[in-house]
Amino acid sequence: MFDDVNAGGGEDQTEQFWEGHYQKHEQVWSGRANAVLVDVVGSLPAGTALDLGCGEGGDALWLAQRGWRVTAVDVSRTALNRASTYAATAGVADRIDFQQHDLTRTFPAGTFDLVSAQYLHSPLEFPRNRILQAAARAVAPGGLLLIVGHASVQPWSWNPHQHKHPRFPTPEETLAELDLNSEDWHTERLGSPERQAIGPNGQSAIVTDNVIAVRRLTQSGRPIHRA
Repeated sequence: MFDDVNAGGGEDQTEQFWEGHYQKHEQVWSGRANAVLVDVVGSLPAGTALDLGCGEGGDALWLAQRGWRVTAVDVSRTALNRASTYAATAGVADRIDFQQHDLTRTFPAGTFDLVSAQYLHSPLEFPRNRILQAAARAVAPGGLLLIVGHASVQPWSWNPHQHKHPRFPTPEETLAELDLNSEDWHTERLGSPERQAIGPNGQSAIVTDNVIAVRRLTQSGRPIHRA
């Protein structure tokens, strides 16, 4: 189970909310890796990865099974316990370092070849821009920052009727908020593609994602291509 906890303080509203969210169900997510992550990262050579808001570990397990060494963080101890159990069952527990962080308070140490922020949204007050800026700082030279966010409300959202027309930041707005130096970063993907998604109970719907993939350049102004 999840024993080595690097926690960011006592239980607060954020932790309570996400603990309640995960404790309501034996399993919240499908266990599959997010589709955009698979598409963008599937052809990349393995390295070190940081998975922000890892949930029950679908992305972290997928990365570890392909040779990545992953630091996977979430605020929910319940989610991390499940992810740790799944990793052990899959035989990749030694490749994943699960850490508990409330990203509004603490952020994992180190730099990484891949920093992945998949659907890092919250119904609570959440300084998303500040956290994504910290994510950019955690990208090693030659590494990739991949941000995927909702551009449409999924029918199986926990409260899809709360806002009929929510305002999600565009990829261009999110990229601008990162305040990256164009001499140090290269934009590889920026757009809002549609895809067919499968919900937790097998529902199917066409959804839209906001995708930002930016690579930190080396001192020579070129990305690193690892063999």
